[in-house]
Amino acid sequence: MSWIAKNTLTWLQSIVIKILRTGNIPRHVAIIMDGNRRYANKIGVERLEGHSKGFEKLAETLQWCLEFGIPEVTVYAFSIENFKRSDKEVDGLMDLARRKFQRLLDERDKLMEHGVCIRIIGNLSFVPQDVRSLMAEAMRITKDNNKAFLNVAFSYTSRDEITNTVSDIVRHVKNGDITVDDIDENLFSKCLYTHNSEDPDLLIRTSGEVRFSDFLMWQTSHTCVYFTKVLWPEFSAWDLIYAVFYYQRCYSDIMQLKNDSQDKVSVLNNRTSNFVKKLHKERDTMLESTSHITILNGKH
Repeated sequence: MSWIAKNTLTWLQSIVIKILRTGNIPRHVAIIMDGNRRYANKIGVERLEGHSKGFEKLAETLQWCLEFGIPEVTVYAFSIENFKRSDKEVDGLMDLARRKFQRLLDERDKLMEHGVCIRIIGNLSFVPQDVRSLMAEAMRITKDNNKAFLNVAFSYTSRDEITNTVSDIVRHVKNGDITVDDIDENLFSKCLYTHNSEDPDLLIRTSGEVRFSDFLMWQTSHTCVYFTKVLWPEFSAWDLIYAVFYYQRCYSDIMQLKNDSQDKVSVLNNRTSNFVKKLHKERDTMLESTSHITILNGKH
């Protein structure tokens, strides 16, 4: 299935979305796409088929988000913890990723037409080199697009992200690029994998599980969280509508929390700004060296 899905909204759903768009719409939505394996068991198919159906639902949901006017989506596609599953399932998921990212490259004209920027966040050292190369190429060809942003958390956990960030900061303190006194919440945020993005406004988790599963733990301290019991492959436009409506009900409280926290945000000076640029250039260079693809750091 294509990464750019056709509009499947009913006339009633389109009308409801237009009404909701007169209110406050989240600029950045994060999604924990849970329930693929249970869906496969439910309909009596192989687990990989459930994951494939989950990808199809992602493409459809991205189209709904565009209809809503939501410019940025971050999805939890593959946790580092998922590598602990059976070899058969992990190999199948890597092959699925291989095929889907190749399909993305084959559809580059559609991505450029819609202005979609693809970013992969996570510890890609665990990912097979050929898959890393496809991911790197997807980021390279879309880096200048700025109409919509899709962040794919692949081989990711918050603990790994935070651990690597701490390690990088310590290393650069030892190198004299920054001092201990430079370290604060803002600097730390700028060193995370998600440094190009604002924190999510709305987090959606499907399947009935009420937990974060180590996803964007630092970035969601002031995020509206919406849990739904529906399995991810069965997620519908109505479920997204309910989530956005819930966000609108919580909007005042969320904005108050964000405004209070903004009063404490520091401003990077020349030294810390140069350090942040150097750090992310190092990470890009590391990805280039393992995938043989040139990546340039894009921002919006």
